[in-house]
Amino acid sequence: MPESSLPGGFVNAVVRVGDTVRRPVSARTKFVGDLLRLFEAGGWSGAPRYLGVDEKGREVLSYLDGHVAWEPRQPAAVSSDESLVAVARLVREFHDLTAGTPLAGDHDVVRHNDLSPKNTVYRLVSGSLRPAAFIDWDLAAPGARIHDIAHVCWQYLGLGPAVADVGDAARRMRLIADSYALSDRQRLVSTVLWWQDRCRRGIETGADAGDVAMVRLRDVGAAREVQRAYQWVSDHRRALERALH
Repeated sequence: MPESSLPGGFVNAVVRVGDTVRRPVSARTKFVGDLLRLFEAGGWSGAPRYLGVDEKGREVLSYLDGHVAWEPRQPAAVSSDESLVAVARLVREFHDLTAGTPLAGDHDVVRHNDLSPKNTVYRLVSGSLRPAAFIDWDLAAPGARIHDIAHVCWQYLGLGPAVADVGDAARRMRLIADSYALSDRQRLVSTVLWWQDRCRRGIETGADAGDVAMVRLRDVGAAREVQRAYQWVSDHRRALERALH
């Protein structure tokens, strides 16, 4: 069957073949396959199905139809309060499915580790786009619930210099935490800062080591952009934390 490149991929080459997605295997393929099979067994529709490996040695996943928000400009419904609530509830669902399983090990849950609009499939619900599933589970690993929620706050709210209203961003952080029913929210802002620092260091270290994908990210200014976001969150930390109490 003919193959067509899927948009939005910056690190891996991902193609669509019929109703499937093909992508390179990695050291994470077995874990991700086990995780996606766990979701399927639990009847959770918020992730692709794992279908094995094809004749070219690529992992095969089911194709999820919908709108993936990978472009900078998006319909207003993608960033609406209603969509934020739905994202937080989807995260809670897959966290709860993985809690106490062998895949989570000694940790709370299995976390996605790269939740963002670019990795979210939106579908029409009562005439408006709403998040329905998450894709790109390559970085999934055992961890704490708060790490995914902090990443959601950073990425879905665009926490950084482009934020026009700090008060509204703080309110929406509270909305995400409430919708997930996050208990240890006093560490949420510090965990956002941890993610941003980790991301910047990862890009710079990987690029210095010659990782082609990290070199590309550094060359387009990704590390500088993350550093500016980190500084913005640091500058407004008190206002963000105050809204979470």
